[in-house]
Amino acid sequence: MPNNNTVLLSGSPRFSDGKLAALALTEGPAAAWHAALQSTPKTAAQGVSGDFAVGLREPGGRTFLAVDRFAIRTLCYRVDNGQLRFASGADELAGTDTEIDPQAIFDYLYFHVIPSPRTIYKGIYRLPPGHYALFENGELTVAPYWVPTFEEQRGVSFDTLKDEFRHLLRDAVATQLDGSKPACFLSGGTDSSTIAGMVAQASGKTAATYSIGFDAQGYDEMEFARFAAKHFKTEHHEYYVTPDDLVRSIPTVAAHYDQPFGNSSALPAYYCAKMAREDGVSKLLAGDGGDELFGGNTRYAKQRMFGWYDHVPGLIKNGLLEPLLGTGAAAAFALTRKAGSYVEQARVPMPDRLQMYNLITRLGVSEVLTPQLLAQIDTTGPLRLERAVWQSPQGCSHLNQELAFDWRFTLAESDLPKVLGTTGLVGVGVGFPMLDDRLLAFSEKLPTAYKLKGQKLRWFFKEALRGFLPDEILAKKKQGFGLPFGVWVNTHPALKTLATDSLHSLARRGVVRTDFVQVLLTQRLSEHPGYYGEMVWILMMLEQWLGAKAPQFSLSS
Repeated sequence: MPNNNTVLLSGSPRFSDGKLAALALTEGPAAAWHAALQSTPKTAAQGVSGDFAVGLREPGGRTFLAVDRFAIRTLCYRVDNGQLRFASGADELAGTDTEIDPQAIFDYLYFHVIPSPRTIYKGIYRLPPGHYALFENGELTVAPYWVPTFEEQRGVSFDTLKDEFRHLLRDAVATQLDGSKPACFLSGGTDSSTIAGMVAQASGKTAATYSIGFDAQGYDEMEFARFAAKHFKTEHHEYYVTPDDLVRSIPTVAAHYDQPFGNSSALPAYYCAKMAREDGVSKLLAGDGGDELFGGNTRYAKQRMFGWYDHVPGLIKNGLLEPLLGTGAAAAFALTRKAGSYVEQARVPMPDRLQMYNLITRLGVSEVLTPQLLAQIDTTGPLRLERAVWQSPQGCSHLNQELAFDWRFTLAESDLPKVLGTTGLVGVGVGFPMLDDRLLAFSEKLPTAYKLKGQKLRWFFKEALRGFLPDEILAKKKQGFGLPFGVWVNTHPALKTLATDSLHSLARRGVVRTDFVQVLLTQRLSEHPGYYGEMVWILMMLEQWLGAKAPQFSLSS
């Protein structure tokens, strides 16, 4: 039966109003929320920071929902028999007769997750980050209470900003420590290494750090995790994930999520959290957010290069470059072919440009999906959602627009659910110091040139921590917990069997074409394991979820 909560509270809300904060301490957060709602629902949500989800059904029948700015705590809802029902997960609201939404399946194949407000179920929705909902007199209103606003500071010295930043980082880590054994993920990247080092400053204790490795060339960065662990003198723990581990854990991890989830880093994160749990850790700190708040993703530099094309005079673009580089002769030579690709991408506006190499559209939607599914979906829907999110922040630099876009699609919809889902599966709490509201506000006022200086990613972040972080970490390229699934599935029989059986089962449901699955598994996967392995992964995880949560689902006639 659908969940019938009257109150749902999760996370650690912090009320900016002193009276409400005191009320939360003496009578609990629910009392503080009820008092806050004496003003408008939007104002009530704006006055709360931290990670939180709140669902309140008031005595008069009005129902209020809200989630934090990154949807670290989630809330799903459905209108049922004149009431707004709500729960943390979509599957908690689904009954035996709740239908799977074909559009959500396409959204999943497009994004590798199902972004809010849609969920896998028809009629069940997820509240987007920074949004509230109000259900009153049979009418439902869903709206943002927070939109990123960038007001870049001018004339502030680097040293002043550096001191403020380090202080905020230390406070953000201290806020997340709960008195238990201080511990954190350690990938060897800039963010997780920063958290590991700040734990000692914030707590006066040695951090326990947990790292995952892979015995596969090009995927293992344990060396950098060891650099950080040695530099900060952490209590370091390592585990090397194997193909056998994947065979054992893929069904468990897939079924744990409330809807299909295709971020392949979930499996390494699961084993990292599992190792920490077995070591007695009750809460892990994660470094997610640093790249997105301070300009660390390589695509930011790449998109800046495309932006230069806007400054080329129209006469040269239209009369020379585009006609010349669009010819077959230009495609025959490496240099002109590369230049032609640059022009082709630069001509496409954002955010459409980001999807020019989208996996399912690149392979061909009609080549991958069955006519039964195609007849029930709108293939332009995902891009419309992206365009709406792209336009949300106003009056800011192109880079800040990219950051805000990633706060939604990279963090809230993918990376945070990855960490929260896998830590929740093993019973470990998690905190995200980089997403502290004070650091968020600092990012919004930091000059664009300090985030991306020329082609130098997260320039300010690195320079502000120079001398604190090891030079090897500052100089390394970003990698993270990438999973060598495509490589392994070609060489490990049991993993290949799991993938093959999953994809053929998905084809029998009428989701993907049987001939596409056959070519993917027998030809393309061996030709380009990394590229096509990603498609095998997301299809396999979709089938594993359906097998566990909706085994009867089928589009086949």
